[in-house]
Amino acid sequence: MRMRVAIVYNEPQQSWYDAVNEEKAVRAVLEAVDAVQKALLELDFDVTRVPLTLPLEQAERELRNLDTDLVFNLFEGFFDYPETEAVVPEILSDMGIPYTGCPASALRLGLDKAKMKITLRAAGIETPDFQLLNPETVHTFRLRYPCIVKPRCEDASHGLSEKSMVTDFASLERQVRLMNNRYNGGALVEEFLDGREFNATILGDSERRVLPVSEIVYALPAGMPRILTYAAKWEPNSPYFEGTKVVCPAQVEAEEREHIVQIVATAFQILGGQGYARVDMRMDHEGQVNVIEVNPNPDISPGTGAARQAEAAGMTYTQFIEKIVQLALYRKDNENQYSPYDSRGQAQYNEDTAQYVRV
Repeated sequence: MRMRVAIVYNEPQQSWYDAVNEEKAVRAVLEAVDAVQKALLELDFDVTRVPLTLPLEQAERELRNLDTDLVFNLFEGFFDYPETEAVVPEILSDMGIPYTGCPASALRLGLDKAKMKITLRAAGIETPDFQLLNPETVHTFRLRYPCIVKPRCEDASHGLSEKSMVTDFASLERQVRLMNNRYNGGALVEEFLDGREFNATILGDSERRVLPVSEIVYALPAGMPRILTYAAKWEPNSPYFEGTKVVCPAQVEAEEREHIVQIVATAFQILGGQGYARVDMRMDHEGQVNVIEVNPNPDISPGTGAARQAEAAGMTYTQFIEKIVQLALYRKDNENQYSPYDSRGQAQYNEDTAQYVRV
């Protein structure tokens, strides 16, 4: 009997994102759903699609009525309620249904960029200095210009534009007010690092595999800030899209690559990550790698950074999706059992079968 897999995702609906021309990022989940469904069918799974919509109570009822062997979790939270991203793994854990990706605790931590940065710092991981500000507290600003002003609790580069880089108090005040009024959670103000920019996807639970590192390379007109804006990701006709390229694998020395890989693995552990996540990094003026964000369950559509890095690691897209499924099943099969590195023995990761074997 074929394994039943339910793809759970948030059905895009009209929202205030449309009013600010950021609806493409919201609707992109459908591209991921289509691609994952195709891959799962190629792997001979019995696949169903489960779109969730508001109200939240209705979505919870649909989840609790699921009859499936595994959930492929592509749910990104409901518009205007990004914190609801954690609802799906929370309910599935309660029901005992295995699911792909990170647990609810990791999703909550990763979504709160400020809390994630505090957690990273406490563990000794470098991250740019920052403040949480709103129009009433902006006068307490103490950082060094230039700074980046972005939403505290958004992903997909929502709210990031050329105006997000501020170099004086007037522009700072304007952007803080905009972020505070438009997005939940207020404004995160962060010192800008102008060094090389990297990101890497990590797969795994107790055993972790960091995929080949990507570098974001900017070739922008003079005066345009070298930042990964919303337009760079979602607006093909924009200067940012044209002037932002990805090099994968990144051209770095072996020692530097190993250092980046170690940072990614440590950040994933600090997050409490399972399944997969992406870590975004940038170098400071001294060449020190800083973590900008840790993104649990990043976009895995074909053409995204995660899919590109999987291909650079020698995987087809279908094999990449299969790996994510296998990690979810491994986690379920080994709940309340030995971890791959505990006192009862060790385990090695078999790259051919994508499974752990005890040694």
